[in-house]
Amino acid sequence: MKFTLLSGLVAKALSVSAGSILWDGRFNDLTSATDLSKWSWSSQVGPYQYYIHGPSEVTSYVNLSPSFKNPADSGSSQGAKITLDKTAFWNGQTMRRTELIPQTTAAINKGKVFYHFSLMRKDTNAPALTREHQIAFFESHFTELKSGWQSGASGTSDPLLRWCIGGQTKWSVNWDADVWHNVAYEIDFDANTVGFWHSTGSDALTQVIAPQAAGTSSNGADWHVGVLELPRDGYADATEDFYFSGVYIESGSITTSVAGPGTAAPVKPSTSSASSSTTVAAVTSASAAPAVTTSKAGTKTCTRKSSAAPAATTSAGSCTAARYAQCGGKGFSGCTACASPYKCNLVNDWYSQCY
Repeated sequence: MKFTLLSGLVAKALSVSAGSILWDGRFNDLTSATDLSKWSWSSQVGPYQYYIHGPSEVTSYVNLSPSFKNPADSGSSQGAKITLDKTAFWNGQTMRRTELIPQTTAAINKGKVFYHFSLMRKDTNAPALTREHQIAFFESHFTELKSGWQSGASGTSDPLLRWCIGGQTKWSVNWDADVWHNVAYEIDFDANTVGFWHSTGSDALTQVIAPQAAGTSSNGADWHVGVLELPRDGYADATEDFYFSGVYIESGSITTSVAGPGTAAPVKPSTSSASSSTTVAAVTSASAAPAVTTSKAGTKTCTRKSSAAPAATTSAGSCTAARYAQCGGKGFSGCTACASPYKCNLVNDWYSQCY
């Protein structure tokens, strides 16, 4: 009897923490969403880069609360509500965007890694079924979730949540309210493959799509935790909320338990938020970044929308960056020459852009 109990406890422990965390984005280190605005190109602090958002205060677009997380995710002290409202236009674009990018130098684009997160919606401020949403995507869009009507498809609405490789739908399900979808992208950057792990609620992750070939281009700083919504004529910009929980990246073997690695400490009370939210406008104006190009696909595919050129596989001196892509800045190791006829223009010490 004792042996059986001990074996069960060991098995549970192994399922909770199977791999090694490369980057932890579970919002445990943030007292409130206003902590995000402490990040800038010249002061890259905290777990996230925060610059892809509209011009309002941070709490218009990101809010944190224990009630926003998957209840089964004991590794997180709180979750995030990411919002698109009528002001959520970034850098003069016509797409609404609220996105967070991992702030890390870890090798999250090397070998085989697992990108974890849980996603949920509610009936209140539900994502529109009539517009395309790109969720938890890479710059080259080699894999991502999508929801809503897909650009170029027939009809006017679509209730599905999809997982895509290279613009092709590989898995889909009706996206019902109040259901937590637990996800892990299994990405082998050496083998150029992507697999998909999924569960709902408190159930353990299972591999639902075995690894398939993909153009796994990433510079290790281009995974977008959040959402980009494409514009569509005739459909108003209603407020939409997306809930994220359990965001982290691990190497080694996958953690299948939704509880995640470790146990989160209680959320610390937030101190005055005024002092930590005063740099939002400065961060926005100082950080230009890639525009998004669009293309249409058939009704059975996810369309590809790229906010930058794929990360180069050659040396910085022998490749070219596309229009609006980053081409320089302190610590930047990507392409430094721009595709003709564009030139690399200095935005600030930390960011240069092709235009």
